[in-house]
Amino acid sequence: MKKKILLLGSTGSVGRNTLEIIEQNPDEFELVGISAHSNVDLMSRQYQKYNPACVCISNSEFANGIAKTVYNGSQLFSGSEGLRTMVREADADIVVNSIVGAAGLLPTLDAIAAGKNVALANKESLVVAGELVTSEARTHGVEIFPVDSEHSAIWQCLLGENNNTIRRIILTASGGPFLKRKEETFDSITVEEALNHPNWKMGNKITIDSATLMNKGFEVIETFWLFGVPPDNIDVVIHPQSIIHSMVEFIDGSVKAQLGIPDMKIPIQFALTYPERRPMAMHNSFLFSHAELTFEPPDYEQFPCLLMAYNSLQAGGTVPAVLNAANEVAVTLFIKGEIKFSDIPVLIDTALQLHTIKHNPSLDDYLEADQWARSVTLKKVQHYD
Repeated sequence: MKKKILLLGSTGSVGRNTLEIIEQNPDEFELVGISAHSNVDLMSRQYQKYNPACVCISNSEFANGIAKTVYNGSQLFSGSEGLRTMVREADADIVVNSIVGAAGLLPTLDAIAAGKNVALANKESLVVAGELVTSEARTHGVEIFPVDSEHSAIWQCLLGENNNTIRRIILTASGGPFLKRKEETFDSITVEEALNHPNWKMGNKITIDSATLMNKGFEVIETFWLFGVPPDNIDVVIHPQSIIHSMVEFIDGSVKAQLGIPDMKIPIQFALTYPERRPMAMHNSFLFSHAELTFEPPDYEQFPCLLMAYNSLQAGGTVPAVLNAANEVAVTLFIKGEIKFSDIPVLIDTALQLHTIKHNPSLDDYLEADQWARSVTLKKVQHYD
């Protein structure tokens, strides 16, 4: 029987790769629905090609644009509430959530409440509200399949293992485009330079997060919630070649590593086909073309966002939600050319310092912290102006 896939964020990098996997495995998967935020042109082409049963444009201002192309009885949803309704009502086995940012949290919770397994590429669901998301998944008997290459690597290394035998998890990071750049020149970094990732092709927001190493900080938080390993037992190592995607060290000193070319199709397909593996049209000659694999510790002074993420995880409560929201605002402002690259961690740290933590937060508490941090960060920028 085919697995029925609902794809959220179909026009982004993960979404496009997911569609290719579905297309290459027609006997394995059925695409029942897609969503996008505002990229009507690409989404219309995707709809015409795959003809899913339901479609959502989450930015309701663009609903008329997509409505012109929806036919054959497909159901059209729009706006954030329409997206949530589609997630709850769609006849799907797996929801692939590749929405960017905190906007992905509520659809993740809706999928879980509806008893649908989640292939999670929206890291913010766990960064903002990891305690709530994982608790709800346990309550509803839902599986969360990690799509990030690093967490997929950890997941694969742990198959057949007892989690009680983990000594530490080692997340690898490429170091981004500024690994060897002098910190005193960070003020002059351009948007184009920051978007020029050396190994991965990703969306703008995650690419900037990779340049600041905030993305790796978010992955530390995700690792804690996905695998239950204490923050002190989660390490980050810079591995510029991006061939080893992460490692697990066990109590007997053994280390397992998952290797592969930097291609998101591998972790996406594994999340969709688990517990099986399926052939993929690629080859791993990289093992012979890379003469050496190198490692070095991260520089927390040069990349303070990584340390902020560790500290936010230790603090718990609503602090990670503030970290994420302030980062989203700062990255957007940088991409628009309104602040410098070096301002990003300064703005985030300001929001963290001003925040009054709320422990054991409810969903409303997470959402309020998110909105508060966005407002404070924008006001801080306006004050500078």
